[in-house]
Amino acid sequence: MTDQSSHYFARGNTARGAHFLYQSAFDGLNKIFVLSGPQGTGKSTILRKISDHLLDIGKHVQCFHSPLRPNELDGIIATELKVGLIDGRVCEGIPDCEIVKIDLGRAVDSKLLLSEQLSTIENLQGELAAAYDKAYETFLTALKIHDEWESYYIESMDFEKADVVAQGLIKELYDGQEKTIPVIGRHLFFGAATPKGAFDFIQRLTMPLERRIYIKGRPGSGKSTLLKKLAAAAETNGIEVQIFHCGFDPNSLDMLIFPELSTAIFDSTAPHEYFPERNGDEILDMYTLTMSPGTDEAYAVEIAEIKERYSAKMKEATSFLASAEAIDAQIKAFYVKITDYTVVEALGEEILSEIDEQINQPT
Repeated sequence: MTDQSSHYFARGNTARGAHFLYQSAFDGLNKIFVLSGPQGTGKSTILRKISDHLLDIGKHVQCFHSPLRPNELDGIIATELKVGLIDGRVCEGIPDCEIVKIDLGRAVDSKLLLSEQLSTIENLQGELAAAYDKAYETFLTALKIHDEWESYYIESMDFEKADVVAQGLIKELYDGQEKTIPVIGRHLFFGAATPKGAFDFIQRLTMPLERRIYIKGRPGSGKSTLLKKLAAAAETNGIEVQIFHCGFDPNSLDMLIFPELSTAIFDSTAPHEYFPERNGDEILDMYTLTMSPGTDEAYAVEIAEIKERYSAKMKEATSFLASAEAIDAQIKAFYVKITDYTVVEALGEEILSEIDEQINQPT
């Protein structure tokens, strides 16, 4: 049975700070329901309930997961209806369209919070912000170490060969597919840095496609640059493209999906390393194609030391995200106790009723 759901992230905990792609991910919608309210007031539960309902009646749903807790949802899109729902507390930069605001704070009886509890929540909010700041700062340090790592390979890089690879792929993929009107790619994350480490939906996103190109290589071997050239050429030639940014450094790209070509090409190195497993899978090794032979061996000692420092900083940053999750859970617990979930359920039913009404409108 065809999977009627697609799974992404549009919010990331990155070396550039909190990064949001909702402006692009939710572009083209007719209406967006924005759910507001503190942690623990049932926003993700409403999103999950409506998603399950849509899937049960055969509608396609795009699910946008939380990088703090990937099993929870930050937002969904009912694809055929062009309707989105989003947790306004954690999402920034939604596009202009009809906005319907739903305040789940109406279900919270704040009078039940004692003054010392309010003070505790305020302190915890400060601790939460500090934990995120420490995570972002540490990720940035890790990125600078990663730049050191890249420098050894960039010195050995043959950029002309890399461009030949890019132009060859552009010709192979796009010849005969070109259109006269350029397009704008859709920007997303396929994964995220989470409190438990890197998490991704690569396999789920690419499994339905006929062709998957696994890019192998080393840091600095031109993987992201190749993807940027392919993305730019696709947009110029009017070829629909989904552009997936790196969840560690959103200035880099990690994957492109061409729905009309049933093709994906992605960086298949750690922390999202996969290998061909079926017909239609192939490897594109940028190290072999563009690097001077023996580069790994020439700098083995230096690279090993850098990898050790990089790994330590990534683990440290992840520990700060784990602290953020624990603090967020403490805040959530206060609001769970004073939220009337019958009110939350009623608000969810109102949204669901409006969506069903749109589904049942005569075409």
